Amino acid sequence: MSLGHRFTFKNLVNIVPSIVLGLLLVFRTNTAYERFWEGRKLWGELVNTSRNLARQIWVAVQEDSPSDREAKVHQLRLLVAFAIATKQHLRHEPLGDSFTAVITSKELSKLAKMHHPPLEIAFWTSDYLQSCFNQGRLNVYQLAAMLAQVDTLVNVLGGCERIVKTPIPLAYVIHLKQLLLLYCLALPFQMVSALGWWTVIAVGLISFAVFGIEAIGIEIENPFGHDANDLPLDAICETMQRNIEDLITLTPDNCRWQDNVSSATMTSTRS
Repeated sequence: MSLGHRFTFKNLVNIVPSIVLGLLLVFRTNTAYERFWEGRKLWGELVNTSRNLARQIWVAVQEDSPSDREAKVHQLRLLVAFAIATKQHLRHEPLGDSFTAVITSKELSKLAKMHHPPLEIAFWTSDYLQSCFNQGRLNVYQLAAMLAQVDTLVNVLGGCERIVKTPIPLAYVIHLKQLLLLYCLALPFQMVSALGWWTVIAVGLISFAVFGIEAIGIEIENPFGHDANDLPLDAICETMQRNIEDLITLTPDNCRWQDNVSSATMTSTRS
């Protein structure tokens, strides 16, 4: 009976800490990956919403003059500026030279003074759409659909801010590190009788594995940085810019001023 009691206690001492630490590490990595994957889904939604809104603006907004075309082109590039501003905002970085290709120097200086540049760009987009409606170049249904897309962009921005501003509780992170350290320090005493000098190698490998898993959680819990394992936000913004520039090269069937120019040209030719 005494031998059975010692056997049971020894197994509990070895197994219970391993199970507890395993569950804690799984929870840690799952929580971090959930944050990473949510960030990727939010940026995917930002890209798709920007493409849809750009297409709707380019096709639906009537052009009565060449200045209307220029305003539409500028507005489409502002959607790229929104993505770039969101990226810089999430990284807590100032506005850089990447804006020079999509906004004017006057707008850039104005954004530099703002506490929240992405919201300012969203305001410019909403104001442009409302102006088009007031001028009769959009109907009320088109206006409502496009403003809903702008609302989606702002909601995506808020979701990304939630990830950045809600880190893993520090007490949980510290306690997990302490438990991992104690576990690895206790390992040699549990293995030395069976492995001898091989205990050093075994403990080193196990410590590398458990601390590596914990480090993975730290690496991916904030997916908006510059690390190799973070989301490729720079590449995403560059892809958006290329897509918008491709869209601008297309000619929509809403150019009244071009129709007038064509009619005048034909009349002049006949005369």
